[in-house]
Amino acid sequence: MVQNLYTHQDSNVRKSWLLMTAVFVLLVAVGFVFSRAYGNPSILYIFAFMSVVGNIFAYWYSDKVALAMSGARQLERSGNERLFRIVENLSITAGLPLPRLYIIPGQQINAFATGRDAKHAAVAVTQGALERLDDNELTGVLAHELSHIGNRDILVSTIVVVLAGMIAIMSDWFLRMTYWGGRDRDNDRGGNTVFVVLAIVSAILAPLAATMIQLAVSRKREFVADASGALLTRYPEGLASALEKISHDDVPLRTAHTATAHLFLANPLKGKENKNWIAKLFMTHPPVEERIRALRGK
Repeated sequence: MVQNLYTHQDSNVRKSWLLMTAVFVLLVAVGFVFSRAYGNPSILYIFAFMSVVGNIFAYWYSDKVALAMSGARQLERSGNERLFRIVENLSITAGLPLPRLYIIPGQQINAFATGRDAKHAAVAVTQGALERLDDNELTGVLAHELSHIGNRDILVSTIVVVLAGMIAIMSDWFLRMTYWGGRDRDNDRGGNTVFVVLAIVSAILAPLAATMIQLAVSRKREFVADASGALLTRYPEGLASALEKISHDDVPLRTAHTATAHLFLANPLKGKENKNWIAKLFMTHPPVEERIRALRGK
């Protein structure tokens, strides 16, 4: 079991460092184009500084950002013995320290794990999951999330929340400055027009690149976590039954965001899939039906 739970740990740690390096290079490149367009080298320094600060912040605090965006509240053992008992038993079996436990308001059935490593991990479950799942189903869901912790999926997934958002914010900042005439029009002379065009194109494409980075968090990790969680509980039907309930669950989650949707057990953007084209761009989950068939061996 340990081999399955930790099989992808080293790979996901490497992906985290590659992701942070890629964002640093992307922001510096965009900053260089912007600085040439404005004729101001300080812009490049600002982008480089923001990239370094953003990476440091993402590594240490991205879990807090994800929890805050989801409206999660930390739980104490008193009054939540059922949840703590299940997670404690799973943690002992998996050889993991007990994560911090949070609750997300709302009746949708869902959950996610976050944190930079197993010692600083947190698991958040919705009120709906606690109330609408039986013990076997809830155990399956929590085993899935603990598998993400064991495999260090949580580091990659949570860092994406901050870095992708930072790229979009910096690009939007440039577009607004350009729109309001922040650039000195005399800089158009001397060949800077080319860089102005490149800067505008970069500002438009950078958020799309951020989207691609978010989508690069492979869907395969959900299948791996499903399989690892099933092995952890020795009862794949528990998670399969929970996913079946989720597939018929149309309850919206008020605190769901496209930026954090990929963290959840299942897509939390219920009712928005066919209405919001942005939501479609951020769908990183495989179809629930495929996951159920894989768990049931069909």
